[in-house]
Amino acid sequence: VQLQASGGGLVQAGDSLRLSCVVSGRSLSAYYMAWFRQAPGKEREFVALIRRGGDDTYYTNSVKGRFTISRDNAKNTVYLQMNSLKSEDTAVYYCAADGAPYLIRSSIARDDLYDYWGQGTLVTVSS
Repeated sequence: VQLQASGGGLVQAGDSLRLSCVVSGRSLSAYYMAWFRQAPGKEREFVALIRRGGDDTYYTNSVKGRFTISRDNAKNTVYLQMNSLKSEDTAVYYCAADGAPYLIRSSIARDDLYDYWGQGTLVTVSS
């Protein structure tokens, strides 16, 4: 299974970006999908997760109301729509796939539980 993230770039504060993550090697529907990010000098942190059917989503507090995670299982693609970007959103963004049979809500932010990772795409927000 391979994950290919794209869509990063340099934007100004207040702008929008949409990240994409294409999954190959197995159907996307087999996985819970998440986005993480790692800012310079910081630990990687959870951003958002979407359930297999897209029927439920979870977000870290700092992005609620600004970011939206979605998925198109037919296209094997997960998206992260990022609006009202702030300088503190600057980071490398990674998509991740979890093939566990069920979701443990309290563990979704643990990056060690995810099975596959994309290579990361850099988002830089200038203030």
